[in-house]
Amino acid sequence: MSYTLNCSILLTELPINQRADAAKQAGFDGVEFWWPFDAAVPTDKQVDEFLGSIKNAGVQLDGLNFFAGDMPAGDRGLVSWVGRGAEFRENVDVVSAIGEATGCKSFNALYGNRHKESSARAQDELAVENLLIATAGVARIGGTVLIEPVSGTEAYPLKTADDALAVVQKVKQSGGENIGLLADFYHLAVNGDDVAAVIEKHAKDFAHIQIADAPERGAPGTGDLPLMDWITRSRELSYAGLVALEYKQSAQTAFDWLRTAEVEAS
Repeated sequence: MSYTLNCSILLTELPINQRADAAKQAGFDGVEFWWPFDAAVPTDKQVDEFLGSIKNAGVQLDGLNFFAGDMPAGDRGLVSWVGRGAEFRENVDVVSAIGEATGCKSFNALYGNRHKESSARAQDELAVENLLIATAGVARIGGTVLIEPVSGTEAYPLKTADDALAVVQKVKQSGGENIGLLADFYHLAVNGDDVAAVIEKHAKDFAHIQIADAPERGAPGTGDLPLMDWITRSRELSYAGLVALEYKQSAQTAFDWLRTAEVEAS
């Protein structure tokens, strides 16, 4: 299995710029992050320190989120948020610059919650406009924009693979070809999607996979999802990308399951 480690949900015992090194020490050559700054446009010093942490750790940055607002407060993206389009567009430039500096090619654009102040139609139209800007922004570095169904936030409108793929299709029809589905098996399962059926129908279209077990979003084996079977089947159906570990667990025990799996495989 080719795993990459999400350092925004794991290794949180450490400051953000120490996590890439900790991931390397844990045996990972690749990492991904949600947006690692508090603002859409961080200072040059903040960006340089983040880039330095990746370089000094000797890992590859495999994935990065666009700025999603105040996630601890419940925000889930600016893509469809009427009134914050300029902020998102400014963020695209920073994201593409980080991608160019690191060789990162995958960029997750959280769609955004529904807001009562704007109609769903207005938000969806803005989302297509912003995603076209995002796809154009990362196209110059060979990047792909990812669209993800999310659980745990009722106001977030993309719950199933079909919801996300409908957005992907709209953007592609408008000329943004470098966009695809982020298949997070945890979110899909918790939202009630038939993950096995999604894999059978769409594995060839997956642009990225993330995993966590359900119901507690812990490491594989802590819940009841057949994650390894789903990964294997996705690969049988032509998925050739990375699998991101995006679960909640203390650093002390976070990778016990992986060590056990490696022993069993040998």
